[in-house]
Amino acid sequence: MSAHKVTLLGTGLIGTFYASALHGKRGRDAIHTVFSRTADHAEAFAEEWGVPNWTTDMEAAIRDADTDVVVVGVPNFVHEEAVRAAADAGKAVLCTKPLGRTAAEARRMLDAVEEAGVFHGYLEDLVYTPKTIKALNSVQSGALGDILWVRSREAHGGPHSAWFWDVEKAGGGAIVDMGCHTIEIIRTFVGKDIRPTEVMCWTDTLVHPIDAEDHAVGMLRFENGAVGQFEVSWAFRGGMDLRDEVSGTEGSVRLNHWLRTGFEMFTSGESEGYVAEKAESASGWQFPVGDEPHALGYDHMFTEMLDALDAGETPRETFYDGYVVNAIVDACYRSAESGQWTPVELEEWRGAEETPRMTVEAPEVDGKTLIKEERMPGGNLKRILKNPETGEVTETVADA
Repeated sequence: MSAHKVTLLGTGLIGTFYASALHGKRGRDAIHTVFSRTADHAEAFAEEWGVPNWTTDMEAAIRDADTDVVVVGVPNFVHEEAVRAAADAGKAVLCTKPLGRTAAEARRMLDAVEEAGVFHGYLEDLVYTPKTIKALNSVQSGALGDILWVRSREAHGGPHSAWFWDVEKAGGGAIVDMGCHTIEIIRTFVGKDIRPTEVMCWTDTLVHPIDAEDHAVGMLRFENGAVGQFEVSWAFRGGMDLRDEVSGTEGSVRLNHWLRTGFEMFTSGESEGYVAEKAESASGWQFPVGDEPHALGYDHMFTEMLDALDAGETPRETFYDGYVVNAIVDACYRSAESGQWTPVELEEWRGAEETPRMTVEAPEVDGKTLIKEERMPGGNLKRILKNPETGEVTETVADA
C-alpha cells in the first residue's frame, strides 16, 4: 500500500475539508506542501494541519519534488492553470468541482491530463456520501428496478467567498456552483453509461444583487427515457438543504443528508459556536452534523481515489465525468435563455451507444392487460384492466 505526499492548492473551506479527509481515513497519506495566494492563510493552514511546507507560488508547490499528487481546491477561474501545471509536472491530479467554468474549459483540462498520461480524478464528493453509496448499492442490485426519475436538491444562503458571486470568475451562479453536484448525483443513479440528451431549465435572480442566477430548476432527459430533476438556490433560509429522491419500477429511495440527520439541539445561542456548514443561526433549534467531512463524502471520495491510484485503476469519477457535467450545465444556461428544451452537446460520448428506451412487460389477467392492482380498505382486491384490442379500461373487484 502506497503512502502519498500531497500538494494541496487552496486553503479555504474546501481545503479544510480536504485536509481532514486526507489526514484521516486511509491514515498513511499526508499534505506535504500547501499553496495559498495569501501568505498569512498558507502559514496558518500549515500550522493547523501540520504541513511542513507552505508557499504563495502555485507553480513551485506543484513542482515540489517530494509530492506525487496535486489536489486542486482553488477557485474555478484558476482550475485550468493548475491542472495544466500538474499535468506538465507528470503528477496525479485531483480537481474539485466544477471541473471548468464551461464545457470547453473542462475539455481542455481533460485533454491535458490524458495527453500527459497522468492519473486524474474529479472530486464530486456528494456521490460518495455514506447514504448515497448505500442507496446506489441498492439501485445496482436491482432493488428499485429500472430507474425512472431522480430528483436532487441543494439549497442554502449562498457561498462563503467573494469570487463565487463574480459571474466571470465562477462561470455562472447557483447552477455551476451547486447544479454540478445535483447533475452528477442524477447521472450516478440513472447510470453514467446512459447518454443525457436534452435539458429544460429556468433561472432567475430573485434575492441577491448579482449578475448570475441565485435560483434554478432544471429537467434532464436521458436516452432510455429516464428523467432527472434538480433544484438549486442561493437564498434558502434555515441552513443547507441536501436531499435526493430516486424512483424506480420496483421501489424508491429518499435521502436527507443535512437538515434532518437525527441530531437535533436547542440552544439560547450564548456560546455563539459553529454548528454546521451554512447553518444560519447559532440559537434556537439546531441540526448539527456529527462528522461533516464524512457525511459529505470526502472520506470515501479520497479513499476511493487514492486506492484506485495505488491499484492502477480508473476512479469512479474522472475528468471525463467533470466534462459531461459541464456540458449539461452549459445546456442548462442555453435553455434558460431560450426557454426551450436544449440538446446536451458532447464532443465525445464514452458511454453506451443507442440505449433502448425502457419497457415494462405488463402481466395479463383474463386476456386483459393489468394496469394496476390495489388492496382496498376491507381487504378487497381491485384491478384496473385494459382491453388490448379496443383500449377500453375497466375495473374488477375481488372479495377478500
